[in-house]
Amino acid sequence: MTNTNPRRTRQRLAIVDYLATTQEFRSAQQIHQGLLRAGTPVSLPTVYRTLATMAEAGDIDQVISDGQASYRQCSQHHHHHLMCRGCGFTIELVENPVEQWIEDIATTHGFSSMSHLTEISGLCPTCQEK
Repeated sequence: MTNTNPRRTRQRLAIVDYLATTQEFRSAQQIHQGLLRAGTPVSLPTVYRTLATMAEAGDIDQVISDGQASYRQCSQHHHHHLMCRGCGFTIELVENPVEQWIEDIATTHGFSSMSHLTEISGLCPTCQEK
């Protein structure tokens, strides 16, 4: 985690523990329901605030798909995601040509200090069969 001094509330620790149990991106509502099923009483607004704070600090990854934010505990190195729109199955893409492509375009147009967000989504083989 990149934030060296986060508030260690019961709710935050419960969310961290929940995210450690899944490889898929989950919406705030899905996380909230998962916490309630596990017997952790927490309000939906608290889940939203905590997730936003954790994402801003770089402690979790956030992707926007169809206008909805979803969250996942990922590795700390720079990466992109290949995500199934059907079931949420996600693969981290560590090495990919996007980085070189961005560098080439920036150089061609005289830009520097580049940043980017790349989200790739489709249907996994299991969802294609449905």
